[in-house]
Amino acid sequence: MGAFDNARKFFEACDAGTGWEACKEYVADGATFTAQSEPLVDIDTVEGYCEWLAGFQSSTVPGATYDLHTSSYDAATRSAVFFATYHATHTGDGGPVPPTNKQTSTHYVYVITMNESDQVESMTKIWNAPWAMTELGWM
Repeated sequence: MGAFDNARKFFEACDAGTGWEACKEYVADGATFTAQSEPLVDIDTVEGYCEWLAGFQSSTVPGATYDLHTSSYDAATRSAVFFATYHATHTGDGGPVPPTNKQTSTHYVYVITMNESDQVESMTKIWNAPWAMTELGWM
C-alpha cells in the first residue's frame, strides 16, 4: 500500500463516522489537526477530529453521507487532497437547538500530509461551517 491508498482509506473510514478505532491504523502517533471553522477550533489532533465527527454523526445527524468529487496526491509534498460534499439532516439530539429536520449540503476539503511510513501526519479541514449551520437552522 502506498501513501495515497492509505490516505483514501483514512478518508473513507473517517467520513463514514466510524470513529478512531477504524481510523487509527492509518494515522501516525500525535497526528495534528487544524481547521478555521467555529465548531472545530478546539480540536488539535486527528484522533480528536475522528471522535468528534463520529459523535456528531451518531447523535445529531444520523444517516449523514458524503459525495467525493475529486481527490489527488502530490508525491513531492506527500499531500493528499479530498474535495467532497457532506449531506446531513438534523434529526437527532445534539446541536445548539432541538432537531430542526433541516438539511445541509456543504462542501469541504481535507488536506492530508502523509509521513514516510505512509501514515497521516497532519490534516487540515477547509469548511465553511456557518453555511452548514445556517442550512441546519442553527443560525
